[in-house]
Amino acid sequence: MKRRAPPAKKARAVSPFAQARVLVVGDVMLDRYWFGSVARISPEAPVPVVRVDRTEDRPGGAANVARNAAALGARVTLLSVVGHDEAGGQLAKLLKRDGVMARLHRDRGISTTVKLRVIGRQQQLLRVDFETTPSHEVLSSKLREYRQLLRQHDLVILSDYGKGGLAHIATMIAAARKAGKPVLVDPKGEDFTRYRGATLLTPNRMEFRQVAGTARSEADLTARAQKLRRSLGLDALLVTRSEEGMTLYRAPGPDKSASRLHVPAQAREVYDVSGAGDTVIATLGVAMASGMPMDQAVLIANRAASIVVGKFGTAVVEPQELLAAEQIKY
Repeated sequence: MKRRAPPAKKARAVSPFAQARVLVVGDVMLDRYWFGSVARISPEAPVPVVRVDRTEDRPGGAANVARNAAALGARVTLLSVVGHDEAGGQLAKLLKRDGVMARLHRDRGISTTVKLRVIGRQQQLLRVDFETTPSHEVLSSKLREYRQLLRQHDLVILSDYGKGGLAHIATMIAAARKAGKPVLVDPKGEDFTRYRGATLLTPNRMEFRQVAGTARSEADLTARAQKLRRSLGLDALLVTRSEEGMTLYRAPGPDKSASRLHVPAQAREVYDVSGAGDTVIATLGVAMASGMPMDQAVLIANRAASIVVGKFGTAVVEPQELLAAEQIKY
C-alpha cells in the first residue's frame, strides 16, 4: 500500500515559499471541539443539553501560526512550553502530522492550555479554558534554545497570547535583530513597550485602540499609528481592521514611497474569524522569509485572511488557494 505524503511535504511541492525557514515562538494551546446535537433543555438549569457525537483536536495559538506557515509550504520550527500531560502529547502529535518541527519544553508544574468548545446546532454554545503559567526554569531553558535556533532560520514570529510563554520577549527581539533576522510580533494586552524594536507588529483594531486610543478619522488613525510605530522603534505597524481590511504604516522610503498602504477586505462570506490573526502573521512571515517585499506580503496575507474566515474554527490556507487568486503574482 502506497503511503500518502505528509501535508507539509505536499504543500512544498507546489509552493513558492518552499525555501522559507520560519521560527515561531509563543504560547501554544490545544483547541478541542465537541460536536453534538441539541434536542432538549436541561431540567437542572435553563441550558441546552448537548449529546456529543464527535470530537476534534486542533493546534491553537502559536501552534496554529506554525501550522499555517507549514501549510503554505515553509519549513517551520515551533518553540514553546507545554505541560507533561495528555493535551501536551496530543499537541505534539498533531504538529508532527502537520509537518512542524516542534521543540516543546515539558513543564511538570503546569497543564497544557486547552480551549474546549462545545458546538451544537452549528454554533458555539460554550467555551471552557484550562491554563497555567510556565515556570521560570523552563522559560530560561527555552531562551537558550531560541538563541541556537536563530542561526537556522530566515525570520522569527513571536505569537503572544498572554499565557506567560513569552516572558523574555524583549530579549528575544533584541537577539533576532542583532542576528539580522526580521521579527514579527502578534501582540497582546495594553503594554506594547515590551515589543520595542520589532520589525513588524500586527495588532487588530481593538488591540490598537486599547494602546493608541480611538481615532476620530482616517487621518487621525494614521497619525496615531505612526506615533506608536516611532515610539516603539518599529520598521512597520500593520493594523488588521476586520471588515475594513488592513493598513500598513511605515516610515517614508528614501525614494519618497508611500508610508501608508491600505488593503480593503475581499468580499467573502464570513463563517468563523477564529485564528484569522494567526493566518495573517503566518502568511506575512512566510512571504517575507521567501524574499518578498513587505507590501506584497501584506497583499497575500489579506487574501489568506479572506479565505480562512470562510472555514470553521482554527484552519489553514493551502498554497493552491492563494495561487488561484489571479491578482496575486509570484
